[in-house]
Amino acid sequence: VVAHECGHGAFSDNKTIQDTVGYILHSLLLVPYYSWQRSHAVHHSRTNHVMEGETHVPPRVNTPDSDGMFRMREMLGEGPFTALNLAGVFLLGWPVYLLTGASGGPVRGATNHFNPEAGAKGKHALFPGKWRNKVWQSDVGCAAVVAALAAWAVSVGSLWPVVALYVGPYLVCNFWLVLYTWLQHTDVDVPHFEGDNWNMVKGAFMTIDRPYGKVLDFLHHNIGSSHVAHHINHTIPHYHAKEATEALKAAYPELYLFDPTPVASATWRVGTKCVAVVKRGNEWVFTDKRVPAVPAPA
Repeated sequence: VVAHECGHGAFSDNKTIQDTVGYILHSLLLVPYYSWQRSHAVHHSRTNHVMEGETHVPPRVNTPDSDGMFRMREMLGEGPFTALNLAGVFLLGWPVYLLTGASGGPVRGATNHFNPEAGAKGKHALFPGKWRNKVWQSDVGCAAVVAALAAWAVSVGSLWPVVALYVGPYLVCNFWLVLYTWLQHTDVDVPHFEGDNWNMVKGAFMTIDRPYGKVLDFLHHNIGSSHVAHHINHTIPHYHAKEATEALKAAYPELYLFDPTPVASATWRVGTKCVAVVKRGNEWVFTDKRVPAVPAPA
């Protein structure tokens, strides 16, 4: 949570302190700090834009990504597909996103948070201008952590302490990161938009709060039950998020989204039903069924 707030400018008024803390914490998690800071800013500025969003952008029907998902679903059946889908997303989703841009905006192509040259150029480049060098700077921190882990393994003569004390907790951290962010931005009745049908405020209000319970809210600083407020104003620190959420609910009750479904049930529903999006009117809505391609006019 602290690392995340450093990237948003919500940790300290002192930019040097903020970026130093953010750089160290992100590097320890093998996340290039400035790369993430940039892509996460794009995520906030293009939330629920079906073409220009960043992270958890669903595949559109009749594209290679969605076709592969539908083939797998038809081959395995609904239950096994959902289990495999969830396992893949929770185990591999975060590193695959960092390395290939999976679930990033289609307009940006195959991006890489460690290589600013990957992906689209020009208007839709993920790391334009000054960000190119910042990506390389971020790589140094991650490389230093990998070197330290390798040195640790060599010094004790075994990989197992590293696996047990770093890789295991790393995977648990990634699980929670992906679970929270996936459920904050995905559900069967939450649409995506494009063109003039999208705007920043509309996208921000497509964010979903959920009931994680007192224990998880305490341990994770309410990040799953106060995320709508975070998208309305990302500079609000986590210790004011509950207060901001209550104010938001009172001011915009017709716009604030809260799904009371138990998190385990909601996760299974999202993994089962939110396979791809299809355009219906001015919205892109989720479907779990193939949609025949409409032939182009002659």
